[in-house]
Amino acid sequence: MPNLTREFSYSVTVETINVLKSLDVDFFVSPSCSDERLDKFVLYSTDEESIDNCDLIIAIGGDGSIIHAAKSAAIKNKPILGINAGNLAFMAGIEQNELHLLKNLIENNFYQDDRMMLSARIYSDKDDLLYQNVCLNDIVVARGEQIEMINLSVMCDGKRINSYSSDGLIFSTSTGSTAYSLSAGGPVMDPSIESILLTPICTHSLFSRSLIFNPRTVITVINEDMNNNCSISFDGEKAIPIPHKAKIIIEKSDISAKFIRIKSDNFIDVLNSKLIGRRM
Repeated sequence: MPNLTREFSYSVTVETINVLKSLDVDFFVSPSCSDERLDKFVLYSTDEESIDNCDLIIAIGGDGSIIHAAKSAAIKNKPILGINAGNLAFMAGIEQNELHLLKNLIENNFYQDDRMMLSARIYSDKDDLLYQNVCLNDIVVARGEQIEMINLSVMCDGKRINSYSSDGLIFSTSTGSTAYSLSAGGPVMDPSIESILLTPICTHSLFSRSLIFNPRTVITVINEDMNNNCSISFDGEKAIPIPHKAKIIIEKSDISAKFIRIKSDNFIDVLNSKLIGRRM
């Protein structure tokens, strides 16, 4: 599943195809990723058929591309390997110059890291289910087009935590702690630690900090904003408006993402290699 809008994705995809062919591996490319430049190299199959019948999914691109593919893989309980064709790509298992390591897949010489996901259900003030979805990185409840703060009330297992007047709130997994939450001042967490991380965005308070909850926690967010300026987004996907007094239930998802790790580097190794140029 390559994201061919990325500058280097086409060359990485062709190199990956050549390595897979040399290893006598059967593969298909998602038709949503079809490109006339690839037609002479590959066979296309529907996403559902390919995912149902494959041993694993290979996603090529940046973190967004890998996360999108990982959600499709998680629903079908399939493992995924990310190949970096972007910039940081925390989710990538290997880089473009490491494609020779793909031989480890058929030699069964790799690790599998299970990553916790979050689910959210949105209810109206009359308790009608409006929407539900899952995420791997984060759920963001934030202001819409109007440049003004929104008001959100948050409860943990039915007990009030706080009312936030802010640009919004980020609810992330430990995997997502290095994404938007990090930019908003949240802590960096080892992705092997299952938790739910709450990070306020530009909150109007002197004492508002990130909070970390255990994975069994059920968090409820109520939209107290009366100006219809609140929306929700899952893993950076298109935002959905949240009506006044709507209730959002956030908790650990029943499904998890299974990432293939070919190299033996740990989280600190990845963190240092990805952020070495951004320490200031």
